[in-house]
Amino acid sequence: MAEILVVDDDDALGAMLTDKLGRIGHKAIAVMSLAEGIAKAAADSFDIILLDVHLPDGNGLEALPQFKNTPSSPEVIVITGLGNPEGAELAIKRGAWAYLEKPSIIQEILPVLIDALEYREGKKNAGKKSLVLDSSFIIGKSPAMQSCLDQMKKTVRTNISVLLTGETGVGKELFAQTIHKNSPRAARNFVVVDCAAFPETLVESMLFGHLKGAFTGADSSRTGLVKQADGGTLFLDEIGEMNLSIQKKFLRTLQEHEFRSVGDDHVQRSSFRLIAATNRDLDAMVRNGQFRADLLYRIQGFAIELPPLRKRVDDIKELTLYHLNRLSEKYAVPQKKFCPHFLESLMSYSWPGNVRELAQCLEAALANAFHEPMLHARHLPERIRIQVTRAAINGQDTPLEEENHVFPSTPHEELPVFREYRNHLLAKAEQDYLRHLMKLSRGSIKDACKISGLGRTRLHTLMKKHNVSRLGWSQ
Repeated sequence: MAEILVVDDDDALGAMLTDKLGRIGHKAIAVMSLAEGIAKAAADSFDIILLDVHLPDGNGLEALPQFKNTPSSPEVIVITGLGNPEGAELAIKRGAWAYLEKPSIIQEILPVLIDALEYREGKKNAGKKSLVLDSSFIIGKSPAMQSCLDQMKKTVRTNISVLLTGETGVGKELFAQTIHKNSPRAARNFVVVDCAAFPETLVESMLFGHLKGAFTGADSSRTGLVKQADGGTLFLDEIGEMNLSIQKKFLRTLQEHEFRSVGDDHVQRSSFRLIAATNRDLDAMVRNGQFRADLLYRIQGFAIELPPLRKRVDDIKELTLYHLNRLSEKYAVPQKKFCPHFLESLMSYSWPGNVRELAQCLEAALANAFHEPMLHARHLPERIRIQVTRAAINGQDTPLEEENHVFPSTPHEELPVFREYRNHLLAKAEQDYLRHLMKLSRGSIKDACKISGLGRTRLHTLMKKHNVSRLGWSQ
C-alpha cells in the first residue's frame, strides 16, 4: 500500500482520485491549497504526490522542489487542466516523475503510478547507503542548489560525460572540480581547457600536443592537455567557443580516446573523463551550423543547469558570510559584521555576474571599510547602490503621467475625468504595491499576508485583478 497525497483545489477531482486510489489498495488524502500540501508533506510520509499547477495560493511548478525535498522524498506527478510544452519542460527540470493533463488522468494515472512505485521499491531494495558528497566549497542550501547537488551525485560513480550549463559566474568550474574530487579519478589530474582563451591557430597544439619542428616556433615537443588528463578529468570550459574544425577532431578523440599530436603519425591514447561547460545555447548553435550536433550528443550524456544567483536569493547570506570570512583571512583583518540594510541591498540586486560578481563586490566593500568593524550599504560599489535604489522606486525613469499618458500633451487633447484618473492611479498603485510585496515576501503568500494585513482571498483577488504573479520571487 502506498501513501498518496493529492494537492488540487478541485474538490470533486480530489474526491474522485482518493476514492479510485483507495479502491486499488492505496491510502490517499486530498488537500485544496499549496500551503496545506507543503505542511502535510513535511509532517507525514508520502510515496507519491499528485500536484496541481494552478492553486489558489500559488503555482505547483514553483513549489515542486519543496515537495521533493520533504523527508520522504516523494515522487511528484504534476496534473494540470491544460498542459503546455513549457510547463512540461519546467516540471521535468524540477524533478517531476510525470506531467499529466486532467482530462486523461483517469486512463493515464495507473500505469504512471505503478512505474513510480516500482522505482521507489527498487531504491529501497537496493539497500545502499546514500552517497555523501564532499561539496564543502559549494555554498547554498536553496532548493535550486540542492537539486543540482542531487543531480551531481548521480554522475560521480560513472565516467559519463557531463555538460554544465548556466550564466557566467554561476560556478561551473567549481561543480566540475567537485565531480572530479568525488569520483574514482580524484587522485589523477583535473585538466582545465579554456576554449575561449586559446588562439584558434594554437588550439589543436594545446589539446593534442606537438613534435619539435612541427610548425614555426615549435622549438621543442610538447605534451597536450588531452594526454595530461589521462586517467583523470578533462574540463572543457566554454566549449561553445571551439571552432568547427577542432570540434570534428575532438569528437573522434572523445569517441575512440585516440589522437595524434601535431606533426606526429603515431597514435596515442588517453583515458580521460570529459566535463564540458558553456554559457551559450548549444542547441541554437547547432541549428545555426555553429556547433556539431554529433558532438553535442556526446558531451551531454548528463546535463546539469546551474541556476543564476537571482533565482537562489536565499543563499546570498550564506555566500556573504563565506566570502567575508575568506577575505578576512586573506587580508589578515578581523571578521566584519554587516548591518541588515547591507544584506538587504545584496538581496535586492540582480547579480548579472552571479556568484563571481558577488565575491568581487564583497572584496570592494571590504576595501572601502578596511579598518571599520561594520559593513554598511554605502560601502558597496556605487553601481550596485544605484541599481538597488532605482529598483526600490520601481525603476521608473519617467514621471508617472508621462509613462502612462494620463495628462494631455497639447491643449487640444481632453483631460480625463477625475474618477477615471483616480481609478487609473489607484490601479497603478495597487499593482506596484503587489509587485513589491511579492518581492519582499519572495513569493510566500503566508508572508505576504502578514506584511500587508490582507487575507488570502483578498490578496489572490487583487493579484488576479492586476495580473501579478508569484513566479520568479519564490525561486
